[in-house]
Amino acid sequence: MTQTSVPVGLGGRAYDVIIGHGLIEQAGAAIAPFCPARRVAVVADASVHALHGARLIGSLQASGLKVDVITVPPGEASKSFEGLASLSDQLLALGLDRGDLMVAFGGGVVGDLAGFAAAIYKRGIDFVQIPTTLLAQVDSSVGGKTAIDTPRGKNLIGAFHQPRLVLADLSLLDTLNDREMRAGFAEVLKYGLLGDAAFFDWLEANTAAVLARQPEALSHAVAACVAMKAQIVAEDEREAGRRALLNLGHTFGHALEAEIGFDGELLHGEAVAIGCAQAFRFSAAQGLCSGQDALRAERAIAASGLPTQLSGLPGMPFEAERLVAHMQQDKKAQGGSLTFILAKAIGAAFTAKAVDPKAVFAFLIGEGARP
Repeated sequence: MTQTSVPVGLGGRAYDVIIGHGLIEQAGAAIAPFCPARRVAVVADASVHALHGARLIGSLQASGLKVDVITVPPGEASKSFEGLASLSDQLLALGLDRGDLMVAFGGGVVGDLAGFAAAIYKRGIDFVQIPTTLLAQVDSSVGGKTAIDTPRGKNLIGAFHQPRLVLADLSLLDTLNDREMRAGFAEVLKYGLLGDAAFFDWLEANTAAVLARQPEALSHAVAACVAMKAQIVAEDEREAGRRALLNLGHTFGHALEAEIGFDGELLHGEAVAIGCAQAFRFSAAQGLCSGQDALRAERAIAASGLPTQLSGLPGMPFEAERLVAHMQQDKKAQGGSLTFILAKAIGAAFTAKAVDPKAVFAFLIGEGARP
């Protein structure tokens, strides 16, 4: 199977995202050039490490690298101040130097947590991303966003810290459970919905093939998403403009995550799926896009087995006022006013600032939330 290399053009901090099958066996050779001190700390999701850790460590050691492993409990709860403190303490106990390298080996939780630790450990240490979920491969491992959650919301404490390399080994998705695979597919759909109508057309026809991990379809989907994100990040690294479009569905979705909690009852990708459907329905309600496009987006999300409505979620009916309050904590909010990524059509998202909270409140009531 061929490999694809997508460059993320950031001048002196540019790096490549390598996409293909069987990359974990080549990880040592790929990572060694970025680690002149020859020492690596692998920060791994405990479940991922049990499945694939031996192969990664063997590859690193075969390239002459000294390897220490720190495992992190699976689940969003690890992306916390407590998780960050524990990881930082373990890195200090290892005596890791600024010339050494960290490797984030897991899904979005480990990538965000380890990346943030790398950003602040001794004022910054290089790291490499080896994402092991579809969501992490198409989205969170690329672009340098690192963060932890707080009880007030998701990803509110963090830093921009770009990796030196991303290795997206598609064969690692063979052991991913179907629910996590669908959750990752929500982010794949998001790319088509926000900026590539032709890709969305392709996804409508190839959803089953991607979710079944058919190699050619999976490789095309991941590479298309990474290429789009790489272009956007190169233009707008710190989300001052176009990069904000990548948050389509996230303002609605993050509010649901904050309200339900980060205990796994609602996966991030599932929240994004509902959020994307709501963003299109809200856009249609505001006369910004057609109801036909909103329905088409909802049907595509539902066809992949993802939720599109609040009904059936744990904690329903939600209080609309509490959801709006969570949205006002969103990183895009300014001066208490709400900022949303909305849509004019499939593939045509835009940033809407100073959205009236009363309009959002009324929309949420219509969605089944209570006053």
